Amino acid sequence: MWRVKSLDAIMATAEKKSLKRSLGPVQLTLLGIGAVIGTGIFVLTATAAQKAGPGMMMAFVVAGIVCALAALCYSELASMVPVAGSAYTYSYAVMGELVAWLVGWALILEYALGASAVAVGWSGHIVGLLDSIGLHLPHALTVGPKIEFGGFLRGGEEGGFMNLPAVIVTALVTTLLVIGTKESAQFNAALVAVKITALAVFILITVPLAFGHPANFQPFTPRGWGNPLDSSGVGVLGAAASIFFAYVGFDAVSTAAEETKNPQRNVPIGLIGSLLICTVFYLLVAGGVIGAYGAQPLLGPDGVPFAPGAPELYASAQCTAEHAPLVCSKEALAHVAREVGHPLLGNLIGLAATIALPSVVLLMMFGQTRVFFVMARDGLLPKGLSAVHSRFRTPWVITIVTGTVVAIAAAFLPVGQLADYSNSGTLFAFGMVSLGVMILRFTDKNRARPFKTPMVFVLAPLAIVGCLVLFLSLNKESKNLFYIWTAIGLVFYFSYGFWRSNVRRGFEEDVPLDDTATGQPPA
Repeated sequence: MWRVKSLDAIMATAEKKSLKRSLGPVQLTLLGIGAVIGTGIFVLTATAAQKAGPGMMMAFVVAGIVCALAALCYSELASMVPVAGSAYTYSYAVMGELVAWLVGWALILEYALGASAVAVGWSGHIVGLLDSIGLHLPHALTVGPKIEFGGFLRGGEEGGFMNLPAVIVTALVTTLLVIGTKESAQFNAALVAVKITALAVFILITVPLAFGHPANFQPFTPRGWGNPLDSSGVGVLGAAASIFFAYVGFDAVSTAAEETKNPQRNVPIGLIGSLLICTVFYLLVAGGVIGAYGAQPLLGPDGVPFAPGAPELYASAQCTAEHAPLVCSKEALAHVAREVGHPLLGNLIGLAATIALPSVVLLMMFGQTRVFFVMARDGLLPKGLSAVHSRFRTPWVITIVTGTVVAIAAAFLPVGQLADYSNSGTLFAFGMVSLGVMILRFTDKNRARPFKTPMVFVLAPLAIVGCLVLFLSLNKESKNLFYIWTAIGLVFYFSYGFWRSNVRRGFEEDVPLDDTATGQPPA
């Protein structure tokens, strides 16, 4: 289970059963921006405010720093090994099959549940937009049922049945991904332009107002910095652990390496460029939200702040009032714009999010299907999942399977909980990549590195520590789900993947690595 697949073997396998290279640096950067800017800023701003108040600005900074450190490590590995599979592939080459499996299994939480979270965020915007024009969908079809299961699964609201809009958008995105990568990237580029325009308009109308309301920034950290060891998931660190979701899409760029022209140069450009652009936007938007409208946590009747996204919060008198606080909204930026005297612009921002958020669903699912594709290609998942469509040249079977899983999660779970579940897997994968880049400096020091992580033995350990702190800062349910999910993954690996692994059987695809009968290389 500690066997590795050499970097040369990984590259050779990719060439035998490769995907079409059609993406350039601009498309990759837009791909990264499209994956990053989405539910995290349009929706989870309200969750971050309930956890940290105005201190959510620091949460964006903390999460952004951890992501930047991980991005530098990703860039080195992605430039060395420009194939699909992201952190899974890198772990296989450096730390062995068991670690690679655990990383790939954790990436299901990142991408599949991340896509579900964005689909639910999109649902909140389309419902809010329809409400603003007098069209009201039945409550039962906009939220999942109330769920309480042990210490790792909770959510939904009384009277809920399923989130139908989230299911519909997932089905549409799945269809688009089956059609083709290039077409998906072109569609994504158009939607990125819509999102950037919406955020720019929001910044223009709120940042000037922020200068006139300095009191809105006080107290700056009403719930403190938080304690990673108490599992409460609140404070600046708790907000950073949740808002981390607003950044994680950048590594979808690395999963597209096998479909990228000149990946050694273009993948690092896409990774780092998209992250820098998004960070600037996030800080400006957060400052505008706080200064223009306020972002203090909402207290319950007992004087204790409500849990973020709790049904009790949405049912409170403050949230049902006409001018509800930021933390009550499921479409945070559109809500703020309306409340500061720009109802038309608020509706347009809501419309822009409604139009553009499907691009984030698309990129999350894109990343998931490529990870599954490579795991199946390595024999750790059933071979049929790696089937490539004869006409579209896309992994169509696993795309449909992924779309089904995403739709089920989106139908029944709330956005905040889905985002935290997603982050638990992401932080584990990022930590493993940061460890892997250091190990590879010793085990394969002479391999060409088109991009080298600067001060790797300083920055990579900082990335690992940052991922660990944010993981510990997640709420109890998210950490428990990650432990249970990992245990399920180990059962699946030792009952299937361990025995069917191509590396274990001496195969790359269906071609033996050596001929045990004759001692000669295969013909």
